[in-house]
Amino acid sequence: MIHVGGHVVHGALVDHRTRCAHYHGALDVVALRFHCCGVWYPCVHCHDEVAGHDRTAWPASDAEIEAALCGVCGTSMTIRAYRDAETCPACGAGFNPGCALHHHLYFD
Repeated sequence: MIHVGGHVVHGALVDHRTRCAHYHGALDVVALRFHCCGVWYPCVHCHDEVAGHDRTAWPASDAEIEAALCGVCGTSMTIRAYRDAETCPACGAGFNPGCALHHHLYFD
């Protein structure tokens, strides 16, 4: 567990920028708040390993909910802003473009 931008991020964390044991490349600097529990994790695997409940995806109607967190500067973003971004809107840190392949695990 670490603190980033006023949020507590749980999971198998490797560093203070929300990289985890599963995804720890230079651009793996985003944590997500999960719909099912409201808890921040760096990835779906971190959630599934420790949450103790089934994961649910954010419905499309919740696109304006803040559920993404830049691990570099701690800025939280709405689901819509995160899905539309390649970089953090506050600090310009690059996000892993491969994460978009997993959006269906987090968002409807």
